[in-house]
Amino acid sequence: MSSTTKVPPHTTPADQPLVGELEIVPARNHGRWIAAVASVLALVGLIGSLAKNDNLRWDVVGDYLFADLIFDGLATTLWLTAAAMLLGLSLGTLIAVMRLSSSPVLYGLATAFVWVFRGTPLLVQIIFWGYAAALYKYVEIGIPFTDITFFQAETNTLLTPAIAALLALGLNEAAYASEIVRAGIQSVDPGQSEAAHSLGMRPALTMRRIVLPQAMRVIIPPMGNETINMLKMTALVSVISAHDLMSNIQDVYAQNYQVIPMLVVASIWYLALVTLLGVPQAWLERRYGRGTARAGHVSPFRRLVGGSVQPSGKNSKELNR
Repeated sequence: MSSTTKVPPHTTPADQPLVGELEIVPARNHGRWIAAVASVLALVGLIGSLAKNDNLRWDVVGDYLFADLIFDGLATTLWLTAAAMLLGLSLGTLIAVMRLSSSPVLYGLATAFVWVFRGTPLLVQIIFWGYAAALYKYVEIGIPFTDITFFQAETNTLLTPAIAALLALGLNEAAYASEIVRAGIQSVDPGQSEAAHSLGMRPALTMRRIVLPQAMRVIIPPMGNETINMLKMTALVSVISAHDLMSNIQDVYAQNYQVIPMLVVASIWYLALVTLLGVPQAWLERRYGRGTARAGHVSPFRRLVGGSVQPSGKNSKELNR
């Protein structure tokens, strides 16, 4: 007599679903879509209101937007920004190294510099350099406590409004840049410097070849913001008539009394320049952020058109399967 064994019926996917056959349903972000639609409608309404506002005098904006006087001011603004950032970054790096030095004299001098130029308003510094002749009529270089002089010139001749603006912007930026560079240097593992010294590298070479390239990951983002801020801060030099963009704008509306239209012209150009500066900043952040969590950074434009931050490294392929 043979016994038969009943085989259980085949289990269907409905009874025991397989992991690979799960249906993934995206989250329904209704609130996000409602907020986006409301924001777009509000923006369209604001733009339409400004476009129809006769008090803005769009004809005046169009007449002066590409005027020669505006381009002259733009040239001064651009070279002031570039020169002040170059001076600030170079001097700021030196001051940052001095603040990290074991010498109390170097540390004290660097700390005093940061204390003075970061602790006083930029506008005050611009006015001070612009009217330095009220304090010193002549600039002399010689041996102290003697009558021996190697160089002498009138302060007003030497410190033109453009040079005074450059000194004020550059020295003020050096105080802030030194703190950014110092933070970047301190973010590098001290073991990197110790390993370089064990290989016979001098401290200066170690700083230039080992520490600073790694510190750029921390330095680039805030330094890019400082460059953009410097571009806008050049508008303050209009108080000493440095013939920048804002100075020329003020000269125009002092004659035609069209204050708001001329300020719109200035705002359009500042927005355009800041937008252009944002492009190399984003590229530098992606370049120096390779190998870190910022390597998957996506630009704001790509996010608007539907891009997203992708994981970096070998794990990205596993997550995308």
